[in-house]
Amino acid sequence: MMTAQLITPSSTFNIHKFTVQQYELILEAGVFAESDRLELINGEIRVMSPIGRKHAVCVAKTARAFQIKLGNQAFIWTQNPILLSNYFQPQPDLAILKWRDDFYAEALPTPDDILLIIEVADSTIAYDRDVKSPLYAANGISEMWLFDVNKKVVEGYSQPSASGYKRMQRYEQNETLAMMALPDIVFSWEEIF
Repeated sequence: MMTAQLITPSSTFNIHKFTVQQYELILEAGVFAESDRLELINGEIRVMSPIGRKHAVCVAKTARAFQIKLGNQAFIWTQNPILLSNYFQPQPDLAILKWRDDFYAEALPTPDDILLIIEVADSTIAYDRDVKSPLYAANGISEMWLFDVNKKVVEGYSQPSASGYKRMQRYEQNETLAMMALPDIVFSWEEIF
């Protein structure tokens, strides 16, 4: 006769954390479909939420505004992976990167390459604010903007530390935003919403 075993908090078991190299090998092996939206967070392969219409429009509109204003001053990296450490390879909605002529063909962008991270949220606001934002801060990303497409506000985060960003500023309709790295380039709230 077989009996069920209850796993209690005092039970011991191992959890395997994937490295970026292992994660990339899993993707190359075709374990997941190419259409699956995945990212590596703290060694865990996470399925990302599907992209809704409001989210898609905001990402497209923001990417276009940045491309027009920045030209060749920076590179707009849209919904592509970045490399933060051996266990973190997230896919932010937009990463504004230092210009590189090879378009980052030789290696994924790292924190030293990133001028600004933008996350757009309709259903994932808590995940982006509570999980990804502290991750970006702990890895030295100097600035992050979080777009809430439902409330139509932008939260701007700066002053990264090991425990998260120390400063948050909220932007609403009729206000302007400027990146810390390129403060002379100003975006109106209407350009992105």
